Amino acid sequence: MKLGVALPLIDVAVGGDPAAIREFAQTAEEIGYQDLSAPDHVLGVNAASRPDWGDRNTSADLFHDPFVLFGFLAGVTKNVEFSTQVLILAQRQAVLVAKQAASLDVLCGGRFRLGVGVGWNPVEFTGLNEDFHNRGRRSEEQVEVMKALWAEPHVTFKGKFHTIEDAGINPLPAKRSIPIWYGGHADVTLRRVVKWGDGWMPLNYAPGPEAAAAIAKLRGYAEAAGRDPASIGIDTRVTVGIGAEAEWRDTVRFWKSCGVSHLTLGTYSGRGHLRRIAGRSLPDHLAAIKRYWNAVADLL
Repeated sequence: MKLGVALPLIDVAVGGDPAAIREFAQTAEEIGYQDLSAPDHVLGVNAASRPDWGDRNTSADLFHDPFVLFGFLAGVTKNVEFSTQVLILAQRQAVLVAKQAASLDVLCGGRFRLGVGVGWNPVEFTGLNEDFHNRGRRSEEQVEVMKALWAEPHVTFKGKFHTIEDAGINPLPAKRSIPIWYGGHADVTLRRVVKWGDGWMPLNYAPGPEAAAAIAKLRGYAEAAGRDPASIGIDTRVTVGIGAEAEWRDTVRFWKSCGVSHLTLGTYSGRGHLRRIAGRSLPDHLAAIKRYWNAVADLL
């Protein structure tokens, strides 16, 4: 089982300073973390004009563009992998994402996983001139388009939402493919994972019976489709903001018993089963991820 860590970009003390981002990434790699993940939002709403918005993301939250971010980190790290958790695919042009992902894959030496989701914020879709209401169906075709563009130098494609007339991207990924992992918890997401995905990112499940049942359902769908369930990776979130070493170890044991292949540690999120750490400075985050690694590394 691999252990990664989410970049705490929302805390401006880290996300707003290139030197701090570099130090966080390099230190995480030195500690032993095997993956660095980043969330994705293009637009954030002005909460002052939406008093009922709640605790969802706003313009006050810092989000770097993941491709730019990982392009920067590719040049200052050696072995750590990168993953989007998750890129809101349907609010972007599929061909452009295929190009960006392929370029990143080449520049980072194949260390990239593309986690994709359908998003939840219609304001972003409006601002990016995309249809919020058909985003699920479009995202399915988008994945088909990207896989085709990564595999061959020239592609002819005619779908409901996309047309490519004997054209291709350059560079191509070194392995002519990039792993696609789906984020989300709906039943339709599980079916997309089985049909098109290399892995599933159920980031909102707490350890327990509900999570175990969802993983079992995914495996059942895979078997019914004639696919080896073991070929599908699973990446879920763990927290350092609740409990201490003994509890963290129990959580890792639970996910390992479920066959989870990747864990992603969060230090900045306070939603659901996750809790942010008390501090917001770079030293606070580094101390937290070092303590967590020391507590659980022997269980991986």
